[in-house]
Amino acid sequence: MYRFFITDDDFARNRNWAAILDRIIAMREREGLYFRFLIQVDAAAHRIPNFIEKCRRAGCLRVFIGLETISPDNLLHAKKRQNKVAEYRRMFQAWRAAGIMTFCGYILGFPGDSVASIERDIAIIQRELPLDILEFFVLTPLPGSEDHQKLSHDGVWMDADMNKYDTEHVCTGHPRMTPAAWQDIYKRAWALYYTPAHIETLLRRAVADGIDAKRLMLSIVQFRSIPLIENVHPLQGGYVRRKVRRTRRPGLPRENPLLFYPRRLAESAIALARTLAMLWWIDRIRRRVLRETKRSRYDDLAITPLLPDAEERLALLQERPR
Repeated sequence: MYRFFITDDDFARNRNWAAILDRIIAMREREGLYFRFLIQVDAAAHRIPNFIEKCRRAGCLRVFIGLETISPDNLLHAKKRQNKVAEYRRMFQAWRAAGIMTFCGYILGFPGDSVASIERDIAIIQRELPLDILEFFVLTPLPGSEDHQKLSHDGVWMDADMNKYDTEHVCTGHPRMTPAAWQDIYKRAWALYYTPAHIETLLRRAVADGIDAKRLMLSIVQFRSIPLIENVHPLQGGYVRRKVRRTRRPGLPRENPLLFYPRRLAESAIALARTLAMLWWIDRIRRRVLRETKRSRYDDLAITPLLPDAEERLALLQERPR
């Protein structure tokens, strides 16, 4: 099976999306070409008539959605006016109904964020939003961006080391968090979301909604293990992180191969063993969930459609102290 990533920044806003998907559908259904793909869309893509259905028929495996935040004030700061918090549940439920896994980017460090608010919002997401994989990023004023220009104009501290502008390291000041506290909550966010209890919940939701639990399990292993074991973003590590001796940051000496390769072999073996142990543990949960689901169907607040009056009482839609 072949898998592809369509790298259009927002495939749903491509004016040719219907023609592209129709051609892919024809390749699969008439010509027997079997492949899967991942696309990136915005949080409003589910409103487009037939878009999700065509994605499903074309073989869309996963979608990446720039969720960014669940705070309306933070969305305005991020210029994501198309993201409507009140529609998030319906949006995720629409993708789930098609059996498509959702990956969401979530940014930490908007001006209204604090350590307590980030912890609280992650807990709300776990309870009330039926998304699958959540990946975290540090709000970063990339050089040349409007944010960088504004912070520079206002005299806000920004790190002079350009290597830290990678969306994983704190490189600017914040009105409500110290750099150390901000960096700490970024590192802890992975463990806060991927708790043992929530991993089980994600797998139960997948089985209940017809999403491939094994495929989800493999993604959970990657997104939980790499920050824990390698201390880098999962997209930098995959399942096994590759390091090249000749590739080093400018200014650092090239390591002696007699020292580098034995050390790297030991590091890789330890990391692989820890990853396999996590895979074994999560697979045991998956197998248990499959057995229990045969006896009774799973349901929870996140995957249950609610009437408007009940939806309005969700913590997701309440004004929260910052």
